[in-house]
Amino acid sequence: MKSRSWAAFAVALSAMVAACDVPRPTAPAATTPAGPGFSASRDAGDVGVDTLVRTVRMLAAARGITPLPRPPRVPLALARLGRALAFDRILSGNRDIACMTCHAVDYGTDDGKSVAVGAGGIGLGPTRYHPDGTFVPRNTPSLFNLYGMKHLFWDGRVEVDDQRHFHTPAGAQLTPAMQRVLQYGPVSALGLFPVTVRVEMRGNSGNELASLADDDYTGIWNLLMQRLGRIPEYRRMFEAAYPGTRFDQMNFAYASNAIGAFFVDQFSFDDSPWDRFLAGNNTALTHQQLEGAETFLSLKCSLCHNGPALSDQQFHDVAVAQVGPGEGDGASGHDDYGRFRVTGDPADMYRFRTTPLRNVALTGPYGHDGAIVDLRSFIAHYSQSDQTLLSYDPSQLEPLLQNTLVHNESDVIARRDTLILGVVLTDDVVNKLVDYMGALTDPAALNLSRVAPLRVPSGLPVDR
Repeated sequence: MKSRSWAAFAVALSAMVAACDVPRPTAPAATTPAGPGFSASRDAGDVGVDTLVRTVRMLAAARGITPLPRPPRVPLALARLGRALAFDRILSGNRDIACMTCHAVDYGTDDGKSVAVGAGGIGLGPTRYHPDGTFVPRNTPSLFNLYGMKHLFWDGRVEVDDQRHFHTPAGAQLTPAMQRVLQYGPVSALGLFPVTVRVEMRGNSGNELASLADDDYTGIWNLLMQRLGRIPEYRRMFEAAYPGTRFDQMNFAYASNAIGAFFVDQFSFDDSPWDRFLAGNNTALTHQQLEGAETFLSLKCSLCHNGPALSDQQFHDVAVAQVGPGEGDGASGHDDYGRFRVTGDPADMYRFRTTPLRNVALTGPYGHDGAIVDLRSFIAHYSQSDQTLLSYDPSQLEPLLQNTLVHNESDVIARRDTLILGVVLTDDVVNKLVDYMGALTDPAALNLSRVAPLRVPSGLPVDR
């Protein structure tokens, strides 16, 4: 692009957008300054780069893609308590899995698997397995920048409305008093629910939690607090994290809030090359990444992946194949109806949350069930998504999942989000989008081994 004039560049860009049938955001005139750090005094050979920088800035502004707000401050004692709880297997029924077993720090705060292996599993990361071949129904989401999200879990079953009321599977069991403890929004409620799910952490038998009904959230939480209260070190840590409140006055919301605080404190990243570019550094991106950003912002990608979090915080059917055990839906019992399971609205069938994109290159496999194992293939999936779904190849999955494909293709295609209809991406466009995704990785997220503690108060082994 270095040798293009602005007019030639605009014509080429318009042709590319028209070919993909993509609405482009309205941008200011080309003479608008590019923003902080823009220099108009480059050599003549750099004029094309300056034009590209200016264009990317205009398109980003039109999509509302701004720097992430600073994460809230987390008191040290609260973060320490949250770290201990997140890594401690004591929160699982049979004391065999911790939150961070699936959200492993060496695998981008997920597990590198298509769908997770929960209670009763052996090992860590992509090689983790269950002796009975049991899987969790969905892919493990990463923990990056959760303080900026309004909905958590793939179906958004934990969310906070504009009046700061929490909407969760627990309903009225998450009392107003408990909600007031949850300081950091949905991320503070995240720890309340995996501990209640048998296949994830609670187990089916062999412990006092397993005997309770699946919807007895209060009973499960109370038993977990009793476990923690029998460990003097935890009692001291809770009371240090919440000065003025005795442990015996606390409920499990205090534990979940601490876990969420730890996630905010340790997994909030805003110093990727793209973040530096948004902050005004015009040299933060390579030329390839700049071209990728311009491509991303001109195509339909940015209609859903927008705003500070690079997510519209909505739910979409993007025609991902259904693999794994599923959520018990459909004639086979192995389907997953997504957001419909929360709202009961038929329009929400097969819709799942728009994933925020920072550090996305670290968090494969992709999709609500990890059906697509690498990032380039997932991007390419959006090109004629009906055809890519119909030709989906399950051989990319680990052996135990290869025969689990649910043939719901016609229903999924019929309900596809209209935003992705008619999208056709060439190999060159896919390559540019991959380059842009690389610019979303914060170098500090590449090695998170420092986060794992050497020990936890229960004395149980630490997955690290």
